Amino acid sequence: MVPADLLPPRFSEWFATRGWSPRAHQLAMIEKARAGRDALLIAPTGGGKTLAGFLPSLIELYERPPRNAPAGIHTLYISPLKALAVDVERNLMTPIREMGLSIVAESRTGDTGESRKARQRIRPPDILLTTPEQLALFCAWEGAREYFADMSCVIVDEAHAMWPSKRGDLLALDIARLQTFAPRMRRVGLSATVDDPDLVRRWLGKQQDPPPPGEMARRAGGGAVSASETPDALPPPIATRSPPPRGEVPRSSISSVDLVLGSGGAQPVVEVLVSGGRVPWAGHTAQHAMAEVYEIIRQSRTALIFVNTRFQAEFAFQELWKLNDEGLPIALHHGSLSAEQRRKVEAAMARGDLRAVVCTSTLDMGIDWGDVDLVIQLAAPKGASRMVQRIGRANHRLDEPSRALFVPASRFEMLECRAAADAILENHLDGEPARIGALDVLAQHVMGCACSEPFRLVDLYDEVRTAGPYADLSWEDFETVVDFVSTGGYALKTYDRFRRIVEDADGFWKARNAQVVQRHRMNVGAIVSPAVVNVRIGGGRRPMGGRKIGEAEEGYFEQLTPGDTFVFAGQVWQFNSLVGADAYVSPAPAKDPKMPSWGGSKFPLSTYLASRVRKMMHDETEWTALPPDVQEWMAYQKARSRIPDEDEMLLETFPRGKRFHMVMYPFEGRLAHTTLAMLLTRRLDRLGVGPLGFVCNDYALNIWSLKPMDELDLDDLFDQDMLGDDLEDWLNESFLMKRAFKACALVGGLIERRYPGEEKSGRQVTFSTDLIYDVLRKHQPDHLLLRCARADAATGQLDVARLGDLLARIKGRIRHAALDKVSPFAVPIMLEIGRERAPGDAASDMILAEAEEDLIAEALS
Repeated sequence: MVPADLLPPRFSEWFATRGWSPRAHQLAMIEKARAGRDALLIAPTGGGKTLAGFLPSLIELYERPPRNAPAGIHTLYISPLKALAVDVERNLMTPIREMGLSIVAESRTGDTGESRKARQRIRPPDILLTTPEQLALFCAWEGAREYFADMSCVIVDEAHAMWPSKRGDLLALDIARLQTFAPRMRRVGLSATVDDPDLVRRWLGKQQDPPPPGEMARRAGGGAVSASETPDALPPPIATRSPPPRGEVPRSSISSVDLVLGSGGAQPVVEVLVSGGRVPWAGHTAQHAMAEVYEIIRQSRTALIFVNTRFQAEFAFQELWKLNDEGLPIALHHGSLSAEQRRKVEAAMARGDLRAVVCTSTLDMGIDWGDVDLVIQLAAPKGASRMVQRIGRANHRLDEPSRALFVPASRFEMLECRAAADAILENHLDGEPARIGALDVLAQHVMGCACSEPFRLVDLYDEVRTAGPYADLSWEDFETVVDFVSTGGYALKTYDRFRRIVEDADGFWKARNAQVVQRHRMNVGAIVSPAVVNVRIGGGRRPMGGRKIGEAEEGYFEQLTPGDTFVFAGQVWQFNSLVGADAYVSPAPAKDPKMPSWGGSKFPLSTYLASRVRKMMHDETEWTALPPDVQEWMAYQKARSRIPDEDEMLLETFPRGKRFHMVMYPFEGRLAHTTLAMLLTRRLDRLGVGPLGFVCNDYALNIWSLKPMDELDLDDLFDQDMLGDDLEDWLNESFLMKRAFKACALVGGLIERRYPGEEKSGRQVTFSTDLIYDVLRKHQPDHLLLRCARADAATGQLDVARLGDLLARIKGRIRHAALDKVSPFAVPIMLEIGRERAPGDAASDMILAEAEEDLIAEALS
């Protein structure tokens, strides 16, 4: 039992005046702080989690004796969102003000005025609330060591959103830096949705593993050594290591962080809307249900309507406004809107002026809006953890159930929504794989340290390895990173512009000059926004000019090679080249699109949720929870084709018109499916079947060809060796690696987007990085940034790891159904082809409707 007398009388009285009693996890956090222990608190939304994180600091500051010298920062709070930092600052001032505490708490984000920032450096507040990027700037400041020397605590909010990313890597390194400045600093993590707490504890905690064998001997020798001098004394290179398997995090790496669990709150009420008693066969917008969604908004106090893409947000907002005869105040919030517009919406929500907000992931986390009584998810959620986070925005109170409504846009989405609802009620969350820290992020951190103060190589190596993501960093890789920051790497060392740090006569490394320091500080951070390219008409290797027909994100073209066809603005185009920030295309009206676009989710279907969907499909007893028309659809599929077992993959082949189709149902998410389709079409082309194109969604993929594919050796076609030479050949031909390299070059500091007095355009950045990429591929193929780019492409744009798991799972378990016509399951993916080619007017809507009717009639006949 945690003793209740941990609270000073003034704090106890404040709880009593509010009609509250301190919760057990709030008292436990005070107890951990008094024992000097680091802690990770996992508690449901609305349970006073943020207050629990701050209570020990408020008490310490209240009990702090008067000091002669000005005090420094006591507590640093890190938020993933600028808006959340400001919101928490406002909420934190309530107990400070009501208890009459002499405590100064201020926020510092990219939106904070320069005068306030300057004042905060001279007179630090007791509690500073900021973001990872602002902390990185602090760590690159020459006064950082003195500024943070007296700090007692760092609080990381929404830790689940931070740790499994490059942003989390940089934050872990900066926290390790703060620990060097303030050795007695406590680390506190806060989160509501964590599937595997040990992974977060490893990321948050200070690593205490002993040095590798031979390390003491190396240090006794006084200097750095190369791997070739002592091959058995150093850890293996990072490229040969794998993260520890899930659930096998070394105990030594998490023992410094205690786990505190909050009591569970009221069970959420999660419902799935069956609009008009039917579920569409295909789609991703839920347009069919908008009238009922609007009526539900009318009956609610305030609703948050979540979607998964900006396109869906714009579409849903416009559809609701068409129905809004009563003029209800409905707003829109997504990342493409200006910061000013988003702040206006957030302020209106805080005042209770709005009845509904259509939003994307920009409102997933943190902000406390007590008037929200309903969360609506339009289209499938893609993950249980994300949906728990979104549901937590409703009521934001522990003892009252949050209400959520899923609105599936198609029949496969109905399966996913049902699986997600069951997972939420069972409190089963999606997991993240263990992570190794990115080396381009480490390069940025090394540069930041040099901007702050000179360092010795061995001292910084020891410090870096106390950060969870870099606990297993080899000396060889660390030296490679430092060499990259100091020279640009072997192939670039003759270029003076890449010399950013230098070593003095005493063995200390420091920034080369003031200009390098200034440029670094203008470009800190690990978030690289996707660049937009102009789509222009033009052909040939060196096209000039060309009429602009629109804009699209570079990722749209990354996986295409010259000659591929695709859909843009309702027309079929041939992709010719990507030059700088221009994609050159030519009309191809007579061709089928090889790679149609789609308006699906930017989030992949989570591995856990995909597994539940496969299980639900196989277990007919679970069909009873589905609407009658979906049950009938499943029954027809079983009769016309087959329903695969949970660990099998169904593959169907059938003719239609003059084309032959191969449809498979891996349920592994759009990214993995797109990579699989790209690799399969290469193999099918070598086999002479004439693949013409493919289309993917989160559940299935469809490849169509000139010749039948019924007699193919499927085990050979899906052999795991496709992730070898086929993948390498495709990467070398596509532009994807160049784009991944550009992101790594920006994070690693090789190329800077912002300069004093100017900012490079996307075209200039792309041109610079493409030139460097070509030089490195030719002269130094093992360059640090090429390694980073390859790792990013494999885990990000390609989802190679998940594809590898899929190929292993289905080895010997592919169930082929050779059909003479389309199956019920195949109708949705077949309809995606037609939707991509339609320009979107009334006539084409009628054509699509007729095509859908024909496909359904064919599948059910």
